Amino acid sequence: MNKHHESTGLAGEQQITLRGPAELADALPYLMGFYPNDSVVMVALHGGRGRFGGRLRLGIPQVPGEWGPVAAQLAECLVSESERREGRPDAIVIFLCQDSPDGSGGRQVMERLRPFAQRLRTACGALDVPVLEALCISDSRYWSYCCPDTRCCPDRGNPLAMPGTTVMAAAAAYAGVHVRGTLRDMEARLQPWRTPAAVTAQEEALDRAGPALIPRLLDERARGEVAAETLRLARTLMDRIEETQPAPPGLSDAGDDQLIGSDEAAAVILGLQDRETRDKAAAWMEGAEAQAALRLWRTLARRCVGPYGEHAAAPLTLAGWVSWSTGDEPGARVALALALRADPDYTFAQLLHRACNEGLDPEALRRCLREAADQGTSPGARAVEAVMDPAADRGAASLRVRRVRPLPDGGRRRGRAHRRPDAERVKASPGSPRPWTSAAGRRAREARRYGRRGSRARR
Repeated sequence: MNKHHESTGLAGEQQITLRGPAELADALPYLMGFYPNDSVVMVALHGGRGRFGGRLRLGIPQVPGEWGPVAAQLAECLVSESERREGRPDAIVIFLCQDSPDGSGGRQVMERLRPFAQRLRTACGALDVPVLEALCISDSRYWSYCCPDTRCCPDRGNPLAMPGTTVMAAAAAYAGVHVRGTLRDMEARLQPWRTPAAVTAQEEALDRAGPALIPRLLDERARGEVAAETLRLARTLMDRIEETQPAPPGLSDAGDDQLIGSDEAAAVILGLQDRETRDKAAAWMEGAEAQAALRLWRTLARRCVGPYGEHAAAPLTLAGWVSWSTGDEPGARVALALALRADPDYTFAQLLHRACNEGLDPEALRRCLREAADQGTSPGARAVEAVMDPAADRGAASLRVRRVRPLPDGGRRRGRAHRRPDAERVKASPGSPRPWTSAAGRRAREARRYGRRGSRARR
């Protein structure tokens, strides 16, 4: 077992010293704010005592052929971001977290992922940053890829400590740090419905709303009317949600789904594709209003079903923004990562994701949105982007926004969407109109192309 110390401050000057793989494995969910399923997590260490620094998370690539390029990019990303923020890391700790399909083959998972761990270690070594420890966590056990001593790191692995029984758990509880369940649970609250009847009803509502709204979004004179209608309806839905009593996450989500009709959801989802409308909605970010808005954005994200999956980028980004604004950074990272999975080129999500991961203070953007709300105007996407990316050239004809590779916490590699091999593909039934084949679909494609040439839509 590799004996070493890692210290982290949970509250003020309080420091916790972790000794060895067992305490490192136990600390991981407290470092991330959730249990990272199916993830590779890399954490930078600084100084002689190994102070925790920057960290990133990515879903483990399913295709082994991708492990080498992904390892190189992850190592480069962590080291370069650490250099820019806290200085070059002195070491790195790696976690590979994946359970076996049936809950009984943790060692098989560990062996299957061993080449990936080796590629990560090699990639870090190529940048002259050693890997202090590389752990596989599977089926409530952990294995060290760095320790060859079977007396302390046996082939069968070591069991994880019981939750809440370690010094890290005690310190986290004292500091008010909470683990929000698993990453899979957090993502499930934001992912599209899967119940066939509900999916069909919502998809048909979106099909009906598209031909009426999309032409108006492309019309400069009508766009303001659509924005006002969208915001009035969203406010009505928020008030409806706020009247219900808080409930546990699962019950709350189901209750919110029942409160909003399919046609209402379709109208707001399509209206939010206009970026100035989205920016005005982002002003609902504080107090009880923020919680009602967050519940609404989650509900709308779950309604972006079938071929409308890309439309989820807007409500997911708003959910990420409200979470970050109210201090829930783990929730913000998950929502923003899903927004970039829905649309890797969604600029607002890119900027928020980068700012959240870099530990920036959201107050500058909050102030911009408050001032616009007081004046009854939209902050404008250019203003929002300028706040989130102060290094951009504000005097240029078009704002220069650096393309972000949203790797930490589930982003996609090189700005490209990655479809899981087992991802479901929704096929149109014969004779039914779909947005990508009908006249409405052609208008939707025009709206996206037009928006990305510089209009207010979909940035």
